[in-house]
Amino acid sequence: MSSHDAVTEAAPVDEVPAGTSDKRRWIALAIVMTAAFMDLVDATIVNIAIPSIEQDLGASSAAIQWITAGYALAFATGLITGGRLGDIYGRKRLFLLGTAAFTLASALCGFAANPEILVASRLLQGAAAAMMVPQVLSIIHVTFPAHERGKVFGMFGAVIGLGAVSGPLLGALLTEWNIAGLEWRPIFLINLPVGIAGLLLGRKFITESKAPKALRLDIVGMLLVAAALLMLIYPLTRGRELDWPLWGHLMMIGSAFVFAALVAYEKYKTKKDGSPLVELSLFRVKSFAAGIAVQLTFGVVLGIFFLVWTLYMQVGLGWSALKAGLTGVPFSVAVSVAAGLSVQKLVPRFGRKVLQAGALTMIAGLLLYFFEAGRYGTGIEPWQMVPPLVVMGLGMGLIVAPLTDAVLSEVPREHAGSASGLINTTGQMGNALGLGLVSVFFFGVIDDWNVRLPSEAGAAFTDAFQNSLGWAAGVLAVIFLVMFALPAKPKQHLEGGDDATDAVVAEGDATDAVAVEKEPALTH
Repeated sequence: MSSHDAVTEAAPVDEVPAGTSDKRRWIALAIVMTAAFMDLVDATIVNIAIPSIEQDLGASSAAIQWITAGYALAFATGLITGGRLGDIYGRKRLFLLGTAAFTLASALCGFAANPEILVASRLLQGAAAAMMVPQVLSIIHVTFPAHERGKVFGMFGAVIGLGAVSGPLLGALLTEWNIAGLEWRPIFLINLPVGIAGLLLGRKFITESKAPKALRLDIVGMLLVAAALLMLIYPLTRGRELDWPLWGHLMMIGSAFVFAALVAYEKYKTKKDGSPLVELSLFRVKSFAAGIAVQLTFGVVLGIFFLVWTLYMQVGLGWSALKAGLTGVPFSVAVSVAAGLSVQKLVPRFGRKVLQAGALTMIAGLLLYFFEAGRYGTGIEPWQMVPPLVVMGLGMGLIVAPLTDAVLSEVPREHAGSASGLINTTGQMGNALGLGLVSVFFFGVIDDWNVRLPSEAGAAFTDAFQNSLGWAAGVLAVIFLVMFALPAKPKQHLEGGDDATDAVVAEGDATDAVAVEKEPALTH
């Protein structure tokens, strides 16, 4: 991923298209924001329905992990390429193609007859999102003049926050209502009318735009990233069920060599045409390298926590999807409150200490949850979970909101777009890796219990949940230490508010520019 010349050089050309009426612009905004909302809700809606899917399809623990990790893996792998395809072939065209593919994949997910089809459909859905989502901010950028973008991005951030909070609740309600006896399937089928409406209206109201000088594609780099991640995550998810065979260990070792081959190829690609998938020179910036490490490991923490949390409440404690969904509301609210405070009030004054305070606060919340799960056992009630969840949510909000700016603060202007795309890609990779590690930290503990009676299941799941919380707290302690490499007080990485946002409208995920609101979206 090279410097985003496509955006920075395109700025003079990418003005609001002549003849675009005020009404058409706002309809176009509603369409792309609805697509972003659909993607985010789909990301957060699935976890809450996992136990219902497991029961209905007879899915194994490995399949459960891949239903969530597969989406994150495909999304992360195609994110940068999806942005470049929009620059080259047209953002409207790629947005509509991505929306159509996402809608089709949602239908395939909703009508999946077995776990294998569902996993394959989720991979397709993630790849489709990688085509659709990067176009959102680019379309906003070329549709609205500079003086209106602040208001528009504020609205966009509010929609993202709403999607993050409403996703789990919507998933719980749709699962609980069991519409037409379809059980969990409406969580995917709800995308069909939304996607079809987006396609029809998008064709009419969105104006096409391209970058005058777009970066070339790096298909080989994308395939190497996909192969390396697959070689690492697949053995993690399947190894436990197959008693950790030799080929699994060899694949995981081999993934390191594939990552090394990726680095070598990206150096070659940089010299060849200046359009690598990963701009390696960025890692010479200490704060960026540290920030990427934080983003990766933080993604691992969230990947582990959100899946085991759902399984603990619904399978271990026997709660309904609605009860579990409502229990998570205080967490989402706490994240939103802390995210707003951190960016507007705290970071300008205290700098990286805010992020470090967030890590320590999350650790405190995880340890409090560990204590309460052990103290109350299977008799724990939702109100008893509120204190640790609020503490965790406050900590998470202090991290996710300012992290992108902290990582980008010392990145040269010409690389801002590339760096932004890599930040979110890395977070999704960490998320997929964390979901893969669930088999080790969670299901492995349940196996050790060798549960024979239903009465033992609750205790086994509680023990496994506590083990996962302990590991998550340990990873956050490492994150706290790595944060010392971030700038003490992030300075504006770009001069001029709108120019800064323009440069971040890059090959990466559109929501990087509104990271304040992108909280549980990391649970793809």
